[in-house]
Amino acid sequence: MNNETSASEQQFLKTYNPEQYKRPSVTVDMLLFTVARGEQKNYRKLPDMELKLLLVKRGKHPFKNQWALPGGFVQVDESLEEAAYRELKEETNVEEVYLEQLYTWGAVERDPRTRIISVSYLALVDHTKLTVKSGDDAAEAEWFTATLKIQEEEKKMTEEGFVQRETFLLTLRNDETTLTADVIVHRTKIGKVETTKTDISLSKGIAFDHAKIIVYALERLRNKVSYTDVIFTLMPDTFTLTELQKVYETILDKKLIKANFRRKISHMVLETNEFTTEAGHRPSQLFTFKNDWSDD
Repeated sequence: MNNETSASEQQFLKTYNPEQYKRPSVTVDMLLFTVARGEQKNYRKLPDMELKLLLVKRGKHPFKNQWALPGGFVQVDESLEEAAYRELKEETNVEEVYLEQLYTWGAVERDPRTRIISVSYLALVDHTKLTVKSGDDAAEAEWFTATLKIQEEEKKMTEEGFVQRETFLLTLRNDETTLTADVIVHRTKIGKVETTKTDISLSKGIAFDHAKIIVYALERLRNKVSYTDVIFTLMPDTFTLTELQKVYETILDKKLIKANFRRKISHMVLETNEFTTEAGHRPSQLFTFKNDWSDD
């Protein structure tokens, strides 16, 4: 009789040989997004807002001197979450942020070193409360303005569903560097089953398959702000409704109708007795996030 079926669990584990299976390495990658004011071109108008992503410049091979998401290898004695927070602290000096698991990336040849599976984490942060600096194997840590535009879109209906192909242009830019990637997303639906496959057709300056991960995160982020209150993690304690609308527009990458927007978010905010005092602008009432809005 096979020992695996006849032995007790204790006996089985005592004789178990973990070397009988090849083991892939596991890493974590973190996507920290924030929203910050851009250059003010007209002092009478509020400056545009920019969606920014924190990247690190790799100081070692592979992809040395290219930009990547903060991250690293999971140690055998720590959880995925513990690894994510440790790597974030070691590479960027950032800590005490809420990380939400985003997706697991497991393409066989996604890393030139060996078989590596990566678990990505997403966070929205107030960059003014963070002290970012590089460390560990990161040569630099910088915020990049992130934009994602659809270049081409094709959708063909079939008897059982559809086949869709979207080509995105991802651009990551700061004062000194511009990074770009063309990412193609294939979506297929057959009956009730929908599958998605993503390819990078061109990547300039972005390490590994991180352009693919960033595109996925941006799409997920746009969906999340439509039905959750996650966007308020980007806002200061008090804000104007115009500022809030600009943050929504920045993430969604589209203009919103003022009246419709204010009606939609009215149950999530509370009026304060405070007003803005910025030069060149009429005073505007300040609002704050209503923590218990979901109970309404």
